[in-house]
Amino acid sequence: MQPKTPIPCLSLFSFTRNLPGRSASGIFLTLVMLLCGRPGTAGAHTQSNAYLMLRTTSSGLAGEWHLALRDLEDAVGLDANDDGVITWGELSSRKDAVCAYALARLHLQVEGRPVSPVIRDLLVDNHSDGAYAVVRFDVAGPGRPAAVDLQYQAFFDIDPRHRGLLRLEHAGQTRVAVFSPETPNQHFDLGTPLRTPFFTFVGEGVWHIWSGYDHILFLLALLLPGVLKRRDGGWEPVPAARPAFLNILKIVTAFTVAHSITLSLATLGVVHLPVRLVESGIAASVVLAAFNNVVPFFAERGWLVAFGFGLLHGFGFANALADLGLQTGQMAATLLGFNLGVELGQLTIVAVFMPLALSVRHLLFYRRFVLQAGSVAIMLVAGTWLAERVLDVKWLPF
Repeated sequence: MQPKTPIPCLSLFSFTRNLPGRSASGIFLTLVMLLCGRPGTAGAHTQSNAYLMLRTTSSGLAGEWHLALRDLEDAVGLDANDDGVITWGELSSRKDAVCAYALARLHLQVEGRPVSPVIRDLLVDNHSDGAYAVVRFDVAGPGRPAAVDLQYQAFFDIDPRHRGLLRLEHAGQTRVAVFSPETPNQHFDLGTPLRTPFFTFVGEGVWHIWSGYDHILFLLALLLPGVLKRRDGGWEPVPAARPAFLNILKIVTAFTVAHSITLSLATLGVVHLPVRLVESGIAASVVLAAFNNVVPFFAERGWLVAFGFGLLHGFGFANALADLGLQTGQMAATLLGFNLGVELGQLTIVAVFMPLALSVRHLLFYRRFVLQAGSVAIMLVAGTWLAERVLDVKWLPF
């Protein structure tokens, strides 16, 4: 499974040094190349995930740990000549460092007894969001384990938003879990009935909204005019709280429905878009939603904007769920739990925003500064994200 070709890590230099002319068509072609990339390419703001697959055997455990090359580059350094392209030779030359990093950040206990993984191979594989190193290992034990404890610490010090997605197969059943800085330890009693991952992914749906700055700014751009209405080319406060609440409810519900549609379709493999295109499109949607507050082109149809761009936002987490390779029943529970979590996360933001907005909606300060200046600020931040994601550079710290 060792690759015969270089593993590309997208760099601005590798594209700009061979721009197809300075014409409009040449620039357009270059942007398409940048957005779509190649199968082994990772976008600049792709969610940091790793995939840990464990399978019980008659003599212990067999495992595979898929670690993104972009994360390993930050952790141990892979690109020896700093040319933005990680080759198989460069990865192979850092095999000891990669394996040492993995062993130091994954601790296992089988039936309460600490065990040490023995690494068999270092391979490479392509996921939907780029190239991954694959660390294969075995864990020896007295027999097929009845209980497993794991402590996961990879990449948390580099990226607090990193998630380790676990799939544990035992006796024909698959258990899943999510490791985070808040939940680095997981216990599995393999003798108990299998639980669905519903509640695990409810929490992940909430976290997805709260930790996704682009999702939050998109939602705020839609919420800001929610306590106002257009009249004679300007904004004026709604006369009562009830119409504002109904408008906000329509916006949040439309976004969730759209988010759920594409999340489900993408996770099930019905629809697929390049990660780079999705991330850039999400940034563009934030710009347009905020611009609509300054120069309204959808008037008071915020729910329609929320639904249209919500279809794009739904691809944001789908790749990770698809790459985890869950069974059909578990996938249904995962999708339901995650979508419920997204809705709860949004409603929490609304619950904080609405009382404040309603209390100041009559003030000129709200219409001129909070709505107008706030929307311009959102456009500037999201516009910077868009440039970062198209050009694969990093300017903002978030």
